[in-house]
Amino acid sequence: MTRTASREGVGAELRRWREHRALSQLALASRAEVSTRHLSYVENGRSRPTPEMILKLADELDVPLGAQNQLLLSGGYAPQHPQRALEDQDLSTVMDGLRALLDAHAPWPALLLDDHWDLIDANNSMEALLAGCDPTLLEPPINVLRLALHPRGLAPRIRNLAIWRSHLMDQLAHRLERTGGDAVLQALHDELLTYPGGTGSGAAQGPVVVLELETRDGLLRFFSVAGRLDGPTDVTLDALHLETFVPADEETRQRMAARSPG
Repeated sequence: MTRTASREGVGAELRRWREHRALSQLALASRAEVSTRHLSYVENGRSRPTPEMILKLADELDVPLGAQNQLLLSGGYAPQHPQRALEDQDLSTVMDGLRALLDAHAPWPALLLDDHWDLIDANNSMEALLAGCDPTLLEPPINVLRLALHPRGLAPRIRNLAIWRSHLMDQLAHRLERTGGDAVLQALHDELLTYPGGTGSGAAQGPVVVLELETRDGLLRFFSVAGRLDGPTDVTLDALHLETFVPADEETRQRMAARSPG
């Protein structure tokens, strides 16, 4: 890669992210405390940004850590955010803590997911929701959006499928926005659009969107709460999020509590 090609590559990528975030050059330059002229030179390849400048602009554009590394590579620099395997010893304390949170949420279901909604871990309470799904959908890697909306997954048992499908597709659209159009997420989005969507209104009733799922224990109703790590510096950890389910009525609370061995 020549120096000129590096300038043009990183400049074009920064412009793409800026336009994706619907920011003008003036707005981004003001946030990053650089001149509009300098930002223009960076974007058109006339000026080579330093790694510090790339990271400053990426931070103002809310670029995920993995994509920040790609920006640095496009500029001819080494990545600055480490990316370790989930089994790496350096991540063991964090991963043990996240797994402890999953177990502590029992008897309510809880999942640990990556940015593509692939399952990393789950507590035993998830079994109540998954009974009856096609076994092929439960073979790793398990994508929970596919599992939820596939006609051989949870979808036939979701009483309010139109509403829940709309809720999940909105979440996917927001994640696509944040990641700048991640190719894996886009392919998943296109796949899910081919699945049957249920009948009836897609508008939620009440203050939160509730999953209504027919199970062997009867009708279970949950709302979900998602959480991410605060200030991760590792690409792998930056992609993780917890998805916890909370009973939306007393019947669900009692049925799930009755399944708990404690």
